[in-house]
This record gives sequence, C-alpha cells and structure tokens, in this order.
Amino acid sequence: MSDQGPGQRAWRASCTFCGAPVEFRSAASPMAVCSFCKSTLVRDGESLRRIGQSAELFDDHSPLALGARGQYQGESFTLIGRVQLAYQDDDGLEGRWTEWHALFDNGRSGSLSEDNGAYVFGFGLPPPAPTLPDLLQPAVGTALLVAQRPWVLSSRVQVHVHAAQGELAEAPDLQATYPVVELRNSGGEVLSVELLPAGAVLSVGRSVQLAELKLSGLPDGKQPSEAKLQAKGIECPSCGSSLTPTLDSTRSIVCGSCKAVVDISKGLGGDLKFYRQDNTLEPLIPLGRTGRLTVGGTSLAWQVVGYQERCDEPTEEGEEQTFWREYLLYNRTAGFAFLVDAEDGWSVVRTVTGVPSTRGDKLSYQGVDYKKRYTYTAKTTYVLGEFYWPVRKNQRTLNTDFTGSSGKVDLKLNREKTGNEVTWSAGESISAQDVMTAFKISPDQLSAFKREASLLSSIELGEWGSNLFWILVMVILILILSRCSDDCSDVRETYGEYSAEYQQCRSYHSSGSSHGGSYGGYSSGGSHK
Repeated sequence: MSDQGPGQRAWRASCTFCGAPVEFRSAASPMAVCSFCKSTLVRDGESLRRIGQSAELFDDHSPLALGARGQYQGESFTLIGRVQLAYQDDDGLEGRWTEWHALFDNGRSGSLSEDNGAYVFGFGLPPPAPTLPDLLQPAVGTALLVAQRPWVLSSRVQVHVHAAQGELAEAPDLQATYPVVELRNSGGEVLSVELLPAGAVLSVGRSVQLAELKLSGLPDGKQPSEAKLQAKGIECPSCGSSLTPTLDSTRSIVCGSCKAVVDISKGLGGDLKFYRQDNTLEPLIPLGRTGRLTVGGTSLAWQVVGYQERCDEPTEEGEEQTFWREYLLYNRTAGFAFLVDAEDGWSVVRTVTGVPSTRGDKLSYQGVDYKKRYTYTAKTTYVLGEFYWPVRKNQRTLNTDFTGSSGKVDLKLNREKTGNEVTWSAGESISAQDVMTAFKISPDQLSAFKREASLLSSIELGEWGSNLFWILVMVILILILSRCSDDCSDVRETYGEYSAEYQQCRSYHSSGSSHGGSYGGYSSGGSHK
C-alpha cells in the first residue's frame, strides 16, 4: 500500500493474464484495465479475476489525460479512468463518446462526459433509485416526471462499451448492448439513465467548461487553453490528398482539394467513409480566421473551424425556399458556438444543457419569454472544414425557431430534432458591422455582410402609408408565388441578383440537389456524443 495523494491509497496486484503490475488508485474501485494486455480485471477479495479484454481505444485526441488533477466546486479530483461508448442511430450512423472517471480526494466518484462539443460533470444518484416511467416508448421531446421532478426526454440511443482504460466506478459489461436515455430540465441539468441488464444506473450533471476545472498534469504540462493538439495526418479516400484534423473532437473533415466529406468518427485507421460534394459558395469569413465575440455574456476569441450551407424544404408547391449559412466557431476552453448568417440578420448561438419551460407556444428561458415563429425541415447542402459530429449527405433536422427580447437585444431559441435526439440552442442577434469588426473584414465588404432584419427598418411611414405599403407587399408576394417556378427567379426578385440567398440558391439548384432561417445549434446525433 502507498499513498497517492490526499485521501487516496493505492492497491497493487499482478494481471492474471500477462503478469504485469496493475495499480488501483482507489481501494474502492471494483475493476481496472491492464495497461499492457488490455485485460479487464475485477477485484475478487485480495486477487484479480479477468472478465474479458478491452478493445483498443479510439484515438479521439482528447485534451484530457489519465492522472490529470483538477478542482470542481472547491473539491480536488484526479482522472483515473475512462470508458468509450459506441452507438448507432436510426439512420445507421455510428459514433462514440468518452466518459472520464473523476475520483475526488474525499473518495467521491464523478463523471466528466462529452456533451454536444462541451462537457458535463455528473454524479450518480444515491440509493434508493427512483421509480422510473417508461423511457423506451415515448417520443423524444416528451415531458416526464422522475422522482416528482419534471424532465424532458432529450435523447435515446443503443450503446455498447467499445473500450476502457484505467479504473472505473463500475465494472463494464463488455458484451451487452443497452439503451442510454437522457432527460433535461429547465434548471440546466441532464439526467442520464443507463438501462443495463442488471438494472438502471442514474446520474445527474451540469455543463462545465474545462477552464473552470483548473486542470494540471495534461499532455506537455499545459492547460487546455494553451495545449497544441497533436493530430494525425490521414489520406483523403477520394483524391489522396493529406488531411490533418486540428481539433480533439473532430468527427468529420472536408478535404481542401476535392471537397469530399470524410467521416472519422470511428477513428483514423481502416476504411473511411466519405461522400463527394460540388463546390459552391466560398465563406464570407475565411476558415481559420479568429475573432473576438461576446457569447452568453462572455467575450472570447473564437476561431472559424467549419462552415455549412442549409436551406428549408417547402411543404407546399410554390412556397418560397429560404437559404442560410452557419459558421462553426471553436474556443479551446469554452467549446463550440455557431455564427448564423440568415435573411433577417446575423446571430450567434450555443447549444444549452437544459431546456426551456413550456406554456403552449410560449417558452421561458433564463427569465425571458419567447414566442414561436416557425417550424420547418432544414437540410444541409454543403460543408467545409471540421465538425464535432459525423456529417452525412443531405442531413435533415426538424427545427422550430422562437424569439424574445431583453432590453434592446433580440434573443433567439432554436429546437432541433434529429433521429432520437432533441437539442436546444440559445443566442442573440449581432450586427453585420460587429461581425466584420470581430473578424477583421475589410469595410468594402459591407454590402456582402449586411442583412435587412425588417423591410420597414429604415422607412418612416404614417398609418395610411404603412397600410399602402403592406398592400403593395402582398401584391408582389402573390405575383411571386403564382409563378411556381422551379428555378431561383423568385429568390432573385425577393433578395436581389447579388444577394447571398440568390447565389446560394443558384449553386444549390445547379448541383442537383417559407420560413425564417435557422438560429443554428446543430445536433451532434447524441447528447454525449
């Protein structure tokens, strides 16, 4: 026995398969993985018993590492193990996410898990476990009561343990496939329920940024904000050009030469899935450009790492089609955000851990009331750069936009459903000038960035003039819709020949492929994925 830090004592034994020494940082840990032969070993009195062999870890370039020390809510912890869970969604898309076992100096165990490009710190619920409602039949988005508390069912996936390393709080079942269900509430919490064959395991967590954890002992001894991610170069399966992902959480990367979209969600070894896409618009903000923006009240430097073009799918013949663009922004300590360029202006948003409270078509989130505007199907038509979710061709999501205000600031909420997951995003409007200033765009590009949030924004009209104006608008809209053209002439008439909407529409239709624009916040295909 030897001390391993405050409140920790080590227990050592030999691997029953290869004889290598296996060390338990916590004498309470029920299992560990031999670092030499990958045998999964469980404690059996004062000896070890082998129950199987763990697969090789998927190299996710995580900025975290075993042995890293940190603090959460004033208590110190050490990362002593991790488990990688794999899943397959309803569309057959595979993915993985990682949960790190955090052992606190006072003996308490927690879990630091991936959550939509960010992290959640969670803790298991003490016994007795609450009586659970049916979690397998209700649709995602359904409101449920668990232990007399209201929750919203947010995601449901079938998972299995892909690989493990170090010590875990519970011995994993390496053979079982089981559902993982997540529920979220208006208090910003996420309830994770693992429906294991032996019984349900529940934990509750909250969103956390790595910078808050004061981590030390990371690779190269640097903090996440200073760490230089070591990425592997891979060969594009379409054209053979070299691809080098730069983010630890990249799941899809676009080849800079042939624009093929390559799925690396299952690792960089073996055959990589990809699809080709036609080159369309170039982003107004170049990939790799860094700008300082205020997101959620905090001013940070954000780098453009991804770009996607999206459109809605009209539900009626002759209905106007809307196009918009989303820039994926990255900060090493804060995670990801979206800068959205839509017909009614620019906005910056982030996915949120919790959910708003609902009253009919009205929502309340962080003390602000929101009103429903549009519900529509959104389709991704073109992407560039890197993404923390596996990008698939012609991805579709069901979106609902809500608007609110706080003082003079226009606030936005977006609900996005894809497969068996619902993701919420929150943000606010930002002026074109502020976007240009943040990313150091030349002033002569103002015409390309400026969006009109309202046709009447710069027109002063009396009551009679306003009525006449709207009559003329209705006449024009009737004429446009009556044409029912299958090209982009209606978009040109509405937004102008040189507008981004018209150029994107032309590009979209030439490659063969009405509601407001999306407020961003793309789902990753699983709450902890």
